[in-house]
Amino acid sequence: MNTLKKSIITSILFFCTLNSVQTWADTSQKEEASFQIWLDNFKVNASAQGISDETLNRAFKGITLNEKVLELDRRQPEFSSTFWQYFNRAVTEWRVKKGQELLQKNQALLTEVTKKYGVPERILVAFWGMETNYGSYTGNTPTIQALATLAYDPRRRTFFSHELISALKVIEKGYVTPTKMQGSWAGAVGQCQFMPSNYLRYAVDGDGDGKKDLWHSQADIFHSMGNFLQQLGWEKEVNWGREVKLPKHFNLAMADGKQQRSLDEWRKLGIKLADGREIPHSEMPIQAALLLPYDYRGPAFLVYHNFFVIKKWNNSTNYALAVGHLADRLIGRAPLSKKQPKNDKAMTREQVKELQERLTVEGYNVGKPDGVAGSKTRTGLRAYQAKKGLPIDGYPSVRMLTILQQNQH
Repeated sequence: MNTLKKSIITSILFFCTLNSVQTWADTSQKEEASFQIWLDNFKVNASAQGISDETLNRAFKGITLNEKVLELDRRQPEFSSTFWQYFNRAVTEWRVKKGQELLQKNQALLTEVTKKYGVPERILVAFWGMETNYGSYTGNTPTIQALATLAYDPRRRTFFSHELISALKVIEKGYVTPTKMQGSWAGAVGQCQFMPSNYLRYAVDGDGDGKKDLWHSQADIFHSMGNFLQQLGWEKEVNWGREVKLPKHFNLAMADGKQQRSLDEWRKLGIKLADGREIPHSEMPIQAALLLPYDYRGPAFLVYHNFFVIKKWNNSTNYALAVGHLADRLIGRAPLSKKQPKNDKAMTREQVKELQERLTVEGYNVGKPDGVAGSKTRTGLRAYQAKKGLPIDGYPSVRMLTILQQNQH
């Protein structure tokens, strides 16, 4: 290629790039202008809801649209972690050891909180570890900017507008200044990562200083967590659940995490504790559901009412299991009896979608194939596994996709 041609191509590429950058800048400026108009209208509505002009001026001073927050909110994860991938990140040996140290260090305060709210010390510390790594990272995104950005975006405007008003009320009450109110990109704040509406509803002044400081006051943090869990329905003196061992040829369709039976009924079905001991008898009429969070090779759990209370904090089965197991490890209970299989591999959204499409071809109603494995997908997969004589674990996996592919060729 001669020098003239190279020069022409370079010039074309330069002007194309320049034009692209200019187009992006123009779009960004228009978006920012639109955001500022929305913000002016929001201030009027906030004022009508009792937020003072002083708080509005302090909170929204210099606020601009946060494009990174929008990007994070709209991002669809390509991979969905397997149970083992999530669990091994959540319940590390470091987190167990550090939690044990902090449990001992804060014993007096934790005992006080447990006595008042009925939530065990180890559960409080486990939540603390899961939410912010024991307070070591509470997030550095300015909360007002994050919530204003998400409230401006039409996707979940009603929800985040409510949270933004709540955040302004937190500031107005003097609990925290706008500049120090920082947290996750989605607006959760403090060492227990409360959304602002939960901050208003459940935060407690545990140290009696007239404020509810969820960033720095350990008393406020633990009392607030205890109050939150109590209000969510935590049952005193009842465990969250336990790992169990299933008998050979057990009907795994019963392990859907929904069917409630008494401990006596599960015992009669041959279920034992993970270490082989009999399930202890209880004077309380405890109902439990059997849960298999992985495929037939993974751990099984009997989960009680308090497990579902944990899910009210974060509606994720893997999260709730991690909180419960971490809490147990903090008081010296054993690690899980099962190990991660060597061929454990996360599915991409496209792979999940293909699995759903292939189940649909087989005649199972899994809803619209969308790459998200919900209850319909698991129910359809269980039915397919039952028909093919496979373990009925209902767990979407690369292994099951491969089986479907082979059977349809």
